[in-house]
Amino acid sequence: MTPPVNRRDFLQATAATAALAALPASALAAPRNALPKSPTDKVTLGKTGIQVSLVGMGTGSHGSGQASNQTKLGVKGFTRVVRHAIDRGVTLFDVADQYGSHVYLREALKGVPRESYVIQTKSHATDFASAKSHLERYRMELGVDMIDIVLLHCMTKKGWQHDHTGSMDYLRQAKAEGIIRAHGTSCHGMDPLRTSAKEPFVEVDLARINPEGMIMDDKKPDEVASQLQEMHDAGKGVIGMKILAEGAFKEPERRDASLRYVLGLGTVDAFIIGFESPEQVDDLLKRTGDAIAALGGRKGV
Repeated sequence: MTPPVNRRDFLQATAATAALAALPASALAAPRNALPKSPTDKVTLGKTGIQVSLVGMGTGSHGSGQASNQTKLGVKGFTRVVRHAIDRGVTLFDVADQYGSHVYLREALKGVPRESYVIQTKSHATDFASAKSHLERYRMELGVDMIDIVLLHCMTKKGWQHDHTGSMDYLRQAKAEGIIRAHGTSCHGMDPLRTSAKEPFVEVDLARINPEGMIMDDKKPDEVASQLQEMHDAGKGVIGMKILAEGAFKEPERRDASLRYVLGLGTVDAFIIGFESPEQVDDLLKRTGDAIAALGGRKGV
């Protein structure tokens, strides 16, 4: 039998609940991410336990129709960039069927220990059978038994989850079987982004974010940032993209300002950049290091 609650305990509990409810939302938020010491230090994606370098490499710049700026480099050129990134400490690689970059990454990573890098890919599958077929093909194309992160690609509707129940079911099963480590979404639009912030299926989200609202889900960065905060508070891993507006930020000061903005949010765990040359890798890593120094190596608060 449950012991009775005396009046004093009841009043104390009620007062505590009221006080908690009266706190501003910021007081209930999860601690902001502590900045790593360097651009290639390991960070953890939300509650997934997956650790990646702060800066990752994207392979889908202007990617569509099984091609991207990265795949247009050819296998040799693509491999040169990937190997340079690895040598500099980059461990996160973002690919997708839409970019045609799976086989390129497989060739680039030949001989590299599997446990030393993390692969994130994406699928447009909506039903169980298609999602299973996609993952079987992806694993063959990538030359791996396990893919770390698989995202539902390019969600555009508020109720995207209702159109993807089958693929979500398969990705959950794939995780249980150890075929993948985490699942989530990439979004194109504020409505789907808001849905992803609340949907338990989303363990990792790939989000477009920069301070100028260019090539983003909303032209107001604060609107996007509020959803990333909600994701962060829910323990979801947040990976940023379009940090440099897909290369539109050509001026050094705009690049630096964007890096400081994104890192200053304290809610973006890692971010990807579509490197097309070793020189771009070196430049971006240096700028990210400078941005970390400018922010003073903030501790989680």
